[in-house]
Amino acid sequence: MATAKKTARGRKQDRARVAGRQNYELRYESKKTGRSAAAVKKAVKKVGNSRKRVEKRLGSY
Repeated sequence: MATAKKTARGRKQDRARVAGRQNYELRYESKKTGRSAAAVKKAVKKVGNSRKRVEKRLGSY
């Protein structure tokens, strides 16, 4: 069976997004920004899943 090769570009694009439904992503961002996971989830809902926009919304960028 052939396995799908994940390129560096694919990983970089994945890091540029916040998965608002994944608890580990919310915990990571909340720890990074010093805000609650609920605040992170609300920011993702408001501005989209771009990590830059979420961090800017939370005031840590």
